[in-house]
Amino acid sequence: MRVGLITPDPGHPLLAATAALLAPAHAVEVLDPARGAAAAGGALADVYLLKARTPSALELAAELERRGAPVVNSAAATGRCQDRTTMAALARRAGLPFAATRTFASAAGLAARAAGLPWPLVVKSRRSRKDDLVARVDDPDALREVASRWAVEPVVVQEFAPNSGFDHKVWVVGDQVFAGLRRSELAAGGKEPAPTLERLPDGWAAVALRVGGVFGLDVYGVDLIDTGDADPLVVDINAFPGIRGQAGAPEALAALALRRARTAPSPG
Repeated sequence: MRVGLITPDPGHPLLAATAALLAPAHAVEVLDPARGAAAAGGALADVYLLKARTPSALELAAELERRGAPVVNSAAATGRCQDRTTMAALARRAGLPFAATRTFASAAGLAARAAGLPWPLVVKSRRSRKDDLVARVDDPDALREVASRWAVEPVVVQEFAPNSGFDHKVWVVGDQVFAGLRRSELAAGGKEPAPTLERLPDGWAAVALRVGGVFGLDVYGVDLIDTGDADPLVVDINAFPGIRGQAGAPEALAALALRRARTAPSPG
């Protein structure tokens, strides 16, 4: 079989390890997402892995799907995770325990309404991307400082949920769940390493798997916070994250790619 990787970085550890598992029995080829739909020319591969989220990458994935190729994750599913307003609305409508989220046209506009906000709060870029805005803000002065650097950025706001200072990072590949603890970038105080996560609390894996069904995702990450309730609080969802350092993740991704290739309808 032929497996296409839509990525600007084929040397990424997850993709490189997956490609090594697929070879030599299967051909692995790389498509440059910067070329957009133009990179879709020629004979189709049996399946494509979309490890990029730029507009040109989504354009390329959509063109491949139009021609009948299976793409993991689809362009539409990936796009649903780019807009945090859409993400929150879809998740809460489906009954997922997603953090309540408000949207503002700009960070400057948010700062102008500081008097009516609950403190502390978390401010994020509305559009999820590398190096976007994610910050805990404790008072109006801190918010004005954030707004001075991100004045015209459309933002979303979530109330800060008291927690241990460690995020549960959960990654799903097909029906396999991987998890770890990471020191929250919003946590105050020291930067000590996160403890090893032996297992997820009961029911948390089921919450993560529900996310995939709601968003139409096959490979994704979910950021969960333990607030003391039975269900974790979902604060973010990412399409096709790096999943670094998780034993078994490349094997799960290689198996998923081949499974999708075998079960997909023939192009056309």
